Amino acid sequence: MQERVAAAVARAGRDPAGVTTVAITKTFDLPVVEAAHAAGLRDLGENRVQEAQVKIEAAPADIRWHLVGHLQRNKARAIPLFHLIQSVDSLRLARALDRHANPSQPILIQVNLTGNPGQHGVAPAELAELCAAIAAETSLHLDGLMTIAPFVDEEAVLRPVFGRLRELRENLISELPGQPWTHLSMGMTSDFEYAVEEGATLIRVGRAIFGERS
Repeated sequence: MQERVAAAVARAGRDPAGVTTVAITKTFDLPVVEAAHAAGLRDLGENRVQEAQVKIEAAPADIRWHLVGHLQRNKARAIPLFHLIQSVDSLRLARALDRHANPSQPILIQVNLTGNPGQHGVAPAELAELCAAIAAETSLHLDGLMTIAPFVDEEAVLRPVFGRLRELRENLISELPGQPWTHLSMGMTSDFEYAVEEGATLIRVGRAIFGERS
């Protein structure tokens, strides 16, 4: 896994420090979390608040927890548990988070670049308006963008998706310069190498680290 990341970073001519692996521990129990921590992983990701809360309360305190799954507004009060919320896709959700979050809570805006209505995320055409409203109406920090690529193996399909997210962030840096815009969260076990080569700063990897889920 580390060799694959390093090779992708080298091909892109990037600084290895610019790519962080978020190890996705959903469905795995606390001993797996502790083993990941012992192996040096400090950024872990979970999909569901309830499952994550149990692990967070028992896990080593220096882990940075990422919420990568869709978040319901009624779970917003648990948000201070997380270092980064990667899946904000509406103003209503952002407002709910703002009521419960730590000051200047960093978030990523999830963008739907597949056009699949079954996937969460704001449409690219609505992204700038949403980000401007969040910046104006909340204290949340817009720390970047996240997307889920199509579940295919074709490089010709995947690269344009990752490249499009990078372009969208570049536009937002110009349009809303007062926000951090640090991260591009894109790429998972099957496609993270393409994502790294297209500028990913966060890759969300589960299977390549922990094996298949039961």
